[in-house]
Parts: sequence; structure tokens; C-alpha cells
Amino acid sequence: MSPIRLFVPLALSLLAACATQPKHNVTVEKQSECPVLLNVGQNLIISLPSNPTTGYRWAIQDSAGGVLRALSPEVYSNPEDAGVVGAAGVSTWRFQAFAAGTGRLRLTSQQPWAPEVLPVETFDCAISVN
Repeated sequence: MSPIRLFVPLALSLLAACATQPKHNVTVEKQSECPVLLNVGQNLIISLPSNPTTGYRWAIQDSAGGVLRALSPEVYSNPEDAGVVGAAGVSTWRFQAFAAGTGRLRLTSQQPWAPEVLPVETFDCAISVN
């Protein structure tokens, strides 16, 4: 058998395997992108509009701790082109799926000094990990 005949099936097998590999990072920016299906080892990046200068901050109420682990604390970034003091930006959290199962990732936007007041916004996302 010629080496080319051996190479072609091997190359096709490798291409098929690569085509089925999930993206390493999954980014969610809106509630409508939920529920999220992840594989163990994948990273989940949550990016939500935020403006801490108003006194409202996102707080994690449920971190889907049975299936996700935090890779970093919240990171707030303000777009450079905003040019206005107090302009809104984005809060970002990074998690990694570490175990198969399901959980909920819940965040609320509220003033930290007034926990008895209802949140002005809620992010609630079902997470499934294979």
C-alpha cells in the first residue's frame, strides 16, 4: 500500500477530530444567550454592562459552585472612546467548568449599602456541564 493511501484516511480523521472540538472560551453578554452548555475544562466569560459611578454594582448571588469555579474576580473596564467621566463600561467575570452537572449563575445589580432594596437588574443563567 502506498504511503499516500495511508496518509489520506489519517488526515481526514484528524480533521474530523479538530472540527468537533468545542471553543475553549464561551462568552455570554446577554440573558438571552442562556442556558449555556459547557464541557469540563471550558471557560465561561460573563460580560455585563456596568456603571459603578451610579452606586450600583453587580454581585454574585449564586456562582454555580458545583460545576463552575471562579478564575478571577470581577474586572471593570471603561471603553477608551467614551471620553466622558462616569460613562458606563463592562464588568467581566471568568469561570471554568470543572465538573459535570448543572447549576445556576445568578448576579444582581444593586447598591451594596442597601441590600434590602430590590435589585434594579438580574442576570440568571442555567449552566450545564458535560
